[in-house]
Amino acid sequence: MAAEDAVRQAYEAYFRRLVTQVYGLVGDLTEAEDAVHEAFARVLASPRSFLRAGDAERWLRVAALNVARTRYRRRWLFDRLVRSGRVEASPAAVPGVSGDRVALLAALRRLAPPTREVIVLHHLADLPVTEVAETLGVPVGTVKARLARGRATLARYLSDEEPVPLTEGVRHA
Repeated sequence: MAAEDAVRQAYEAYFRRLVTQVYGLVGDLTEAEDAVHEAFARVLASPRSFLRAGDAERWLRVAALNVARTRYRRRWLFDRLVRSGRVEASPAAVPGVSGDRVALLAALRRLAPPTREVIVLHHLADLPVTEVAETLGVPVGTVKARLARGRATLARYLSDEEPVPLTEGVRHA
């Protein structure tokens, strides 16, 4: 099978799932689609390691996550340099998306990036803990600890009780 055919088949099979997973991390659908597209473009530019990969979806997921991380770092640095204000998404500002989904994405964005990655991969991508650990290159115990912390923090962020300050639960990696 030619490299282009393999990439085309992978694109048809995995694109939507990968976008959903990256969307959970970055909270911006266009940004998620761009990161996944860039991961596929990298495969087309140099298909050897992709074709040798035992698990094509996992290979693409790691590539897309790396792209998203790089973009996140650049955006954070740019925001910091120009001191731009943050605008919170409201349900009315995101057509076709429920208020619950907007609240979940806002809460996910408030988590520290390593915790967010674990939560999204385990709960949105439906990966077992061992595969999350392999994907991120961290020990299983680290994944379990981040899941526990992340769930507890999300529960506080999403509760209808007293609001939690924006800085709580956020650590810079």
